[in-house]
Amino acid sequence: MLHAVTIHMTDSEGIEAEILQALRAGERDRAITTLVRRYQRFVYSIALRQMNHVEDAQDITQEVLLRAARFIDGFGQQSSLQTWLYRITINQCRSEFRRRRIKSFFGIGNDEDQIDVASSGPLPSQHAEGRDFDDYMQRVLAKLPPKQRETFCLRFYDELSYEQISAITGTSQGALKANYHWAVKKIAEHLKQSEFYAHWSTSHDAE
Repeated sequence: MLHAVTIHMTDSEGIEAEILQALRAGERDRAITTLVRRYQRFVYSIALRQMNHVEDAQDITQEVLLRAARFIDGFGQQSSLQTWLYRITINQCRSEFRRRRIKSFFGIGNDEDQIDVASSGPLPSQHAEGRDFDDYMQRVLAKLPPKQRETFCLRFYDELSYEQISAITGTSQGALKANYHWAVKKIAEHLKQSEFYAHWSTSHDAE
């Protein structure tokens, strides 16, 4: 005799099924509204743990939910919606930290000749400008000669020593220091002509 087996979906699975069903039915607005209502607290709690600041976590949450709404049609279901949102949130927090480090590194009042990884200072508390700045920095880095770009990224982003970079690239430490110096100088020149620097200067004067 066959016995009927009842499969109970978890609350998260039920909400996810509701969202995907709404998408399949062409009810995108309902799907997004349900996603925001159900997962807003989840995203915020992750962002708060990462950023350790309420206003920053709120900003990250808003950006993550906007990105999720924008790209939900491409959600491939290789993972759960919750996992998908978790990854977006973590990546957004990491991007924020990178932007803040750039802002601090090329901050107001720094002596360009003294700039180095160890002297980048504390992260500023202000929320940075979002993914537009990431795109801007990629364009600036693309303008650098390959050796300068590689040295800067390995030194600044990967935080490797000149000795480590020398072992990886086969370039002398003296040449690496020169590459890094010129990369920093060129990036600083681009930043000072950008709308981002103008905004930072205004914010700094208002403090």
